[in-house]
Amino acid sequence: MSLNVELLSYPSDAELKVAMAAKLCYSPSDISSLKNKIESNDQHDFINGIVSMGHLSVLEHVSFSFSIEGVSRVLTHQLVRHRLASYSQQSQRYVKSDGGFEYITPDSIKADKQSHAKFDSLMSDIAKLYDELLSLNVPAEDARYILPNAAETKIIVTMNARELLHFFSLRSCNRAQWEIRDLSDRMLGLAHSIAPVIFKSAGPSCVRGRCSEGKFNCGLAKEVKIHIALIKEKS
Repeated sequence: MSLNVELLSYPSDAELKVAMAAKLCYSPSDISSLKNKIESNDQHDFINGIVSMGHLSVLEHVSFSFSIEGVSRVLTHQLVRHRLASYSQQSQRYVKSDGGFEYITPDSIKADKQSHAKFDSLMSDIAKLYDELLSLNVPAEDARYILPNAAETKIIVTMNARELLHFFSLRSCNRAQWEIRDLSDRMLGLAHSIAPVIFKSAGPSCVRGRCSEGKFNCGLAKEVKIHIALIKEKS
């Protein structure tokens, strides 16, 4: 099963909401008057200025929810480390994988015929043993202990814009693991299509200037910048 990412919900007035929250911090106006002023003026320069100054708390007022399918448990174990987010993942306790299960195969394994054959064979053996355990009345919550990290899963994720910027800076980096980097790039494209000003500078640190990885940098900053620019251009 291939990766599928969709944007389930988002505020249609995301940038207006951020501009209002930011403007309120510096304005004596009441909120209704402020809203009218902001709607009649260009918000872009103001949001750009706020983001460049690092006044990112105002971005927490807008959240985006994504549906994600065709990813491995390897990926979601990394994903849930981003704690300022909400997750709902398909349960291996309540959802049985009898009759076989979908799994994710890395390209490095697919590239070698022998490795690929052995990988598929192991997945098949695990599926058979899983079914056998269920037939022996082992509860699904216990049979799942033999399921691999490669097992495909589905998850719904909600993050606010501030956390998304942090997520993209880490996970769209060339040094991120390939599967979560692919997910991050797709989420970045979707978020940018809704709020291009908020996510104008989104991406790994090299997009905005110096790489934060120091001596561990990938050495491909130029290529990464082009890649991230293309994602935004297509969004």
